[in-house]
Amino acid sequence: MKRILVLAAVIAGLPAGVTAPAHAENILANAGFDSGSLSPWTCDGGSVVTSPARTGGHALAGGVSAGSTGQCTQTVNVRANTAYTLSAWVRGSYVYLGVTGGTSVWTPSAADFTKLSVTFTTGADQTSVQIYLHGWYGAGAYHADDVALDGPGGEPQPGVPGVPEDPKAGAVTDGSIALRWGASSGTVTGYRVYEGGAVKAAVTGTSTTVSGLAACSSHTFTVAAYNDLGESAKSGPVSARTGGCTDSGLPEHALVGYLHASFANGSGYVRMADVPDAWDIIDLAFGEPTSPTSGDIRFTRCPAGECANVESDEEFIAAIRAKQAQGKKVLISIGGQNGQVQLTTAAARDAFVRSVSAIIDRYGLDGLDVDFEGHSLYLNAGDTDFRNPTTPVIVNLISALKSLKAEYGADFVLTMAPETFFVQVGHQFYGGAGGGDNRTGAYLPVIDAMRDDLTVLHVQDYNSGPVMGLDGQYHTMGGADFHIAMTDMVKAGFPVAGTGRTFPGLRPDQIAVGLPAAVSAGNGHTPPAQVQQAVTCLVKGQGCGSYTLRGGTSPDLRGLMTWSINWDRYYGWEFMNSHEPFLNGLP
Repeated sequence: MKRILVLAAVIAGLPAGVTAPAHAENILANAGFDSGSLSPWTCDGGSVVTSPARTGGHALAGGVSAGSTGQCTQTVNVRANTAYTLSAWVRGSYVYLGVTGGTSVWTPSAADFTKLSVTFTTGADQTSVQIYLHGWYGAGAYHADDVALDGPGGEPQPGVPGVPEDPKAGAVTDGSIALRWGASSGTVTGYRVYEGGAVKAAVTGTSTTVSGLAACSSHTFTVAAYNDLGESAKSGPVSARTGGCTDSGLPEHALVGYLHASFANGSGYVRMADVPDAWDIIDLAFGEPTSPTSGDIRFTRCPAGECANVESDEEFIAAIRAKQAQGKKVLISIGGQNGQVQLTTAAARDAFVRSVSAIIDRYGLDGLDVDFEGHSLYLNAGDTDFRNPTTPVIVNLISALKSLKAEYGADFVLTMAPETFFVQVGHQFYGGAGGGDNRTGAYLPVIDAMRDDLTVLHVQDYNSGPVMGLDGQYHTMGGADFHIAMTDMVKAGFPVAGTGRTFPGLRPDQIAVGLPAAVSAGNGHTPPAQVQQAVTCLVKGQGCGSYTLRGGTSPDLRGLMTWSINWDRYYGWEFMNSHEPFLNGLP
């Protein structure tokens, strides 16, 4: 979000013709030993144990003896001239992880589970690779869990089943999710359902119910078929959430707007009491840090010299209470164009939590909107796994948001307003993978870590350069096509460039489309008719033009966000008057 009258576009500068890597995840079978057996690992002794285990309830106990290192191997198909990352969590003395005939890594002593990781690139004609784990002669048993070989799978060996059709989620309860999928080709002994590298179920049919899950938790599953000759590559992912969630209190389709509470910005000041009832979430712009790395956030209301009609604090708070009595949510938005927030240290993280809590308590707000822009978020070189980020500004922000959620409980409203550069551009370029701006895709680990606590994500579909969608085509802001393609990416999920990992999509009730209210509010203003064409496509699958929805229709799409309420008032409430009745008329 910007304060200036007309915004300069943030041009990603993406070269034409660049394509995303093939879909890939951990291509090892039984990578967490959670099937309860060693198969398809080949081991010199050893067994599967329930304790100690890092995740999933099982781990490998290597069969080390005076005459054996207790080696376990697994051979998988790979692609030539392709980069892979091999990792495992191990404990014990002298534990080794490596690639037969290639690179390896080891630890002399790990009292608790410690991660070993190594990268390698396959040869020009290489089609398979054998990875291994072992201890050392007479050094005692070692343990290993959550082994991962991340990269694209190769062609299957003859006789191995084909890849199952992508699973679909069915009935859910507070602790379970039902799944079904299409059968694999070839001879099939059974199917393994994976969550990450852990086997969650093994069945002979093409459906199962994964149980024992936490209430109101999101999960992403893949399925692989197997027989005596090996296991197929994994299917595409499906994401679903268990029941038992607290009602957000929002209408099915909501109108979200930013209120200039600390400045006027040429559009004029709007008193809280004068905000029309159509707005369901009101984001107060902005809380800003005392310095970029302090983490100390301050919210200063617009001074009378800039906003002649500004109300008193008492009137402001009373108006917030009146909105909340009507079921509206009022949040503090942190960041914006000028509010660079870099939580580089634990001290900055703690200051962020304290100061944001103080603002929420002072005004009795419903939650927080994260509008980090500019250089607030970035990824250090080598930080390529959005599921396990290592860059301090990312790790500390996630920790801070989790602390705030824990402090305020289930009713805490958390929204985010990233630019496309920090989300969808990660499909082509991911900052930690190198080769460009280290900010590309930097919101992805934050969104992923907070997906179970995230109320609404409304990516700013404006101030953006062209962005490649899931159809392999570049889409340009300002028309229905852009909003369709960008929103479909968030719903369907997408491969993250250069990492071999796929970002799972969000639930449609967590997604809103972000738009400028008027031509003066931001580059990429879209006429109301085209906005409604985009929403109709996303919700009903109608009027999509040549675009095919990869994520399917989204009847529960949360709604529309705009920058800003002030600019909408300045232009005669065109955004509100056009879109509120339209949203209310959706099924």
